[in-house]
Amino acid sequence: MAETKREIERKYESDESGLPDLTGVAGVATVLDRGVTELDATYYDTSDLRLAAASITLRRRTGGSDAGWHLKLPVEAGIRDEIRSPLSDTVPDELGRLVRSRVREGQLVPVVRLRSSRDVRELVDGKGRLLAEASVDAVRADRLFGGEGGAQWTEIEVELADGGDPAFLDKVDKRLRKAGVRPSTSSSKLARALTETAPKKKRAKGKTAGDGKAEEKPAGDPVTAGDHVLAYVRAQRDAIVALDPAVRQEAEDSVHDMRVATRRLRSTFRSFRKVLDPDVLDPIAAELKWLAGELGAGRDQEVLDERLAAGLDDLPHTLVSGPVGARVRAWAEAQHRGSRHRLLGVLDSPRYLTLLDALDAVVAHPPLLKAAGGKPAKVLAKAVRKDFAKVSVLIGQALEEPPGHTRDVTLHEARKKTKRTRYAAETATPAIGGAAKALAKSMKTLQSLLGDHQDSVMARRTLRELSAVAHAAGESAFTYGVLYGREEGRAELAEEALPDLWEKARARMEV
Repeated sequence: MAETKREIERKYESDESGLPDLTGVAGVATVLDRGVTELDATYYDTSDLRLAAASITLRRRTGGSDAGWHLKLPVEAGIRDEIRSPLSDTVPDELGRLVRSRVREGQLVPVVRLRSSRDVRELVDGKGRLLAEASVDAVRADRLFGGEGGAQWTEIEVELADGGDPAFLDKVDKRLRKAGVRPSTSSSKLARALTETAPKKKRAKGKTAGDGKAEEKPAGDPVTAGDHVLAYVRAQRDAIVALDPAVRQEAEDSVHDMRVATRRLRSTFRSFRKVLDPDVLDPIAAELKWLAGELGAGRDQEVLDERLAAGLDDLPHTLVSGPVGARVRAWAEAQHRGSRHRLLGVLDSPRYLTLLDALDAVVAHPPLLKAAGGKPAKVLAKAVRKDFAKVSVLIGQALEEPPGHTRDVTLHEARKKTKRTRYAAETATPAIGGAAKALAKSMKTLQSLLGDHQDSVMARRTLRELSAVAHAAGESAFTYGVLYGREEGRAELAEEALPDLWEKARARMEV
């Protein structure tokens, strides 16, 4: 079974002088010599180094206290999540799945072997508590695939103890710099090894191994309308791929964030049909709708679970009749198990991987139309205004309807169009500036209000179903009725607040 550890570390260049004296670092009472450990690690990647391009490392390492398979996923500069799995001859399935959004149908092969002699020092405080581990690593790298020869170097690595204060690393950094030690120019040993053992032609051109797929050129500053739309598309594509491991690990908000990215992409394809060819993108948009729906099944369930649980917790005990809490929890757990199993199947499906390939193709070879070469402010603003007009029509229709099913449906449609307008305004913000930013903000506020209204609609539907099941089991349905009434009240408050909020949104429509 894999375990996850948050790794916070800093790397430094080193020479023959080794590790400077760190007893002067604030908080350090003793520096303990833990001797030299011999480490032997083989790093795996695809033939075109997709993992390295994303600053992801996958290795099989022997030696030391943590021999096994290690997958490191970047969090931010100097921080990575390390997922460990027991030693085996082949890549563990659980780690292979976590890099599937990068590897796709490719094969993981050994690319680099790193052998390190690690001279370890432990920095401890006055109570004997470990603050950090500092080591001097003498490294030899041998290229196993797609490169030439080997390389050798020495570096200093300082890793924060589990649960430690990251500010302590600043104190160590200050001491090291004072001693003339400078931060490493490479983010990891693997990155340095790939660079120094890259084919001579790549090194001569200033390229490093792991630059990513050759057909996708690095994006420069956006100039045309097409540039701005593609920048937004690229960001959402990157978000989907990067969030895949987090969704598989059930990280907080990861399903929601991936679903938002898919919706943003689909909305962008629909909003900017004059910029990107809809004949090419409509089939991809249909697949994005499918993915968002699969993600939404679990996410909507989470939101509904939390809403029902919170509503029940807010009730005085005198209004709780029968085993309502137990029935709601059992229902939520059953729903979660089913949606979770289905979602993992989706992420492992050929259909999902084909969608990711299609998004890569859009970014690498965008199907641009004539308007893509136009002035951003003009082209993007026109699209935003068109989306806003659709919201306006639906809000007007909803306000004319009496409370009930028809109004609920219309408000739900208005919510979807509000999100599209918000995402279009986000796309336009770098080109248009404050007006688009203000509109995106007002659309987000309107979306929140309409979202709360729709959540109330779904909660009332579920409460009716649970009430019927409880009644059939001979239980009191009283509490479900109380919760239903409260949800009706929340919906009424949202509808009452809508006219004023809509007028404020219209006032901000200056794009």
